[in-house]
Amino acid sequence: MKLSGNTILITGGGSGIGRALAHRFHDLGNTVIVAGRTKAKLDDTIAGRDRMHAMTFDAGDAGSIEDLTARVLDEHPALNVLMNNAGIMRYEDLLADPVDVEIAEATIATNLLGPIRLTSALLPHLRAQPRASVVNVTSGLAFVPWTKTAAYNATKAGLHSWTVALRHKLRQTSVDVIEIAPPAVQTELTPGQSTREGYMPLEAFIDETMANFEADPDARENLVKNVHFLRFAEAEGRFYETVEQLNEALGG
Repeated sequence: MKLSGNTILITGGGSGIGRALAHRFHDLGNTVIVAGRTKAKLDDTIAGRDRMHAMTFDAGDAGSIEDLTARVLDEHPALNVLMNNAGIMRYEDLLADPVDVEIAEATIATNLLGPIRLTSALLPHLRAQPRASVVNVTSGLAFVPWTKTAAYNATKAGLHSWTVALRHKLRQTSVDVIEIAPPAVQTELTPGQSTREGYMPLEAFIDETMANFEADPDARENLVKNVHFLRFAEAEGRFYETVEQLNEALGG
């Protein structure tokens, strides 16, 4: 992935990791479109920045994704990078009677179907570009689950697998496929998370992520050191031990 001279669409760009990535890539000389549900947050993200644009959409709604696709391609035909960052994370009680499956349904629609639908819609355009990239933001919880967020973990594991498959299918095209798998980061993904002790500060995460891009722009995975404990648990033969450690630490 080249780091400048792109036209980039970043979903979930109104706050947290999405907003921070949007600002950093804009600082590198890219045109950046941020998309999300809340217009006020998007407007705040782009305030005072030329070559930044905002579009509202709902990642969990197929019709909204169709509308976003049409608008982006009409207004920004130079689009060559898609960053699927939009997502929700909600606590679940799998021992409730009954279990609230609506949480899982909403999470799957937003976190898994959303990126699949948007990428699929934009892929013919991206494949026609001289050089393009799809960047999917998953999670360390894709590799070791936290039981309080079972559906979230499952969607991120699914997105990881889909990303691997997409990368393989596009290996002889002009489209790079990159995965960012964050650890627990201080954002408002869940209430109070932005000040939660033990979570990685957002700016530190973004600093290391951008440094990784600069060191190896073509890496398949962009992993900060804080996520290695989860990402490589299975490969290092300590998966079930890590599941126990994670859920004991976080109260799973």
